[in-house]
Amino acid sequence: MQRKTMGDEKNMSSVARPRLLALFQKRIDGDDALLRLASLRFKEAGLGTEFYAETPEEMDWLLRFKPTPETPAVVHLGRGMNLFEEASGNVIMDFATTFTEQIFGMIIHDQIEITTRFDDYLATLGEIAIQSGKVQASPCVFIEYAVGLEPGLFIEIFKSIRDLTRVSACIDVGHIGLWQTSAAYTRKYPEKDVFALTPHDPDLPEVIEDVESAVHSALGAVLYVIQALGELDKPLHFHLHDGHPLSMSSPLGISDHLSFLDKIPIPFEYKGKRHLDPMFGPVGLSRILNAALERLGPDRVSFSLEIHPTEGRRPLSDASYLFDHWQDKTNAERMNYWLSVLLKNHQLVSRLCMERLMQS
Repeated sequence: MQRKTMGDEKNMSSVARPRLLALFQKRIDGDDALLRLASLRFKEAGLGTEFYAETPEEMDWLLRFKPTPETPAVVHLGRGMNLFEEASGNVIMDFATTFTEQIFGMIIHDQIEITTRFDDYLATLGEIAIQSGKVQASPCVFIEYAVGLEPGLFIEIFKSIRDLTRVSACIDVGHIGLWQTSAAYTRKYPEKDVFALTPHDPDLPEVIEDVESAVHSALGAVLYVIQALGELDKPLHFHLHDGHPLSMSSPLGISDHLSFLDKIPIPFEYKGKRHLDPMFGPVGLSRILNAALERLGPDRVSFSLEIHPTEGRRPLSDASYLFDHWQDKTNAERMNYWLSVLLKNHQLVSRLCMERLMQS
């Protein structure tokens, strides 16, 4: 292994880096000690935060756990936001005016109504841009690919509002990848749903080649969206997580929000293995990061790891003092395990970004 020189380290320290964040939530039962644990681990890693908050009051409370003042942060607003309702626009402006110094972006989901009210949706985004423009240094509004629109329609939204500097896209690579996987499989089997399959389905060995072919098409779809939206020269936020239609690890019963280091076990041998790789894995992740950085550079992209907890426990070690008031430390160790998964993925993303930027 080639040893780094002092000059290499100096060059690395001078390279501009993108904002790297991760999901900052409990998602495991317990009191605020779980968030203090998350704050400790995020601070150790220098990792930014993506908060979930529906009201400014909730955001105020969450900011008490922000690891350090200088780490970047975004807020994911409530999933029930409806831009066709005045109340949702008011919520966006409340956050924009209240947290200008604490966040650089606000994330909201896209809406299925876009398919039938496209022009109305654009007009609403225009009004949001006008109102946020009245706030000095207003956070950017990022519209997340979330409800399963045809990706071409999602791209068209932002082509149509390319002049709105404070409204841009949140590219959720897992959601786009699963949309593409489903579409590719349906083209082969029009009456079948790839998400209806399970690893123990007796028909799976007969269709596994077609499942994997559909899964392998996901990366190309994500890269296409990055290229199309990157041409608009606007900031882009990314939700990074992996997935696979045969994944059964989520307690929520969903197929994505996986670690890029996960494997999907199957009860039979396929190409010499008894597991499948996820849609992207480290190699696909590298291509996603490279495409974003090559097109926009580190100053106009932000990457947030949106990986959900899976079962596992990790000893608290140096953080055990946070849970002295707990008799049963099971959930604390489960939280610590989830945080360790986030941090492993953060290390992977950080390394891949640095490798790309050092080549530039």
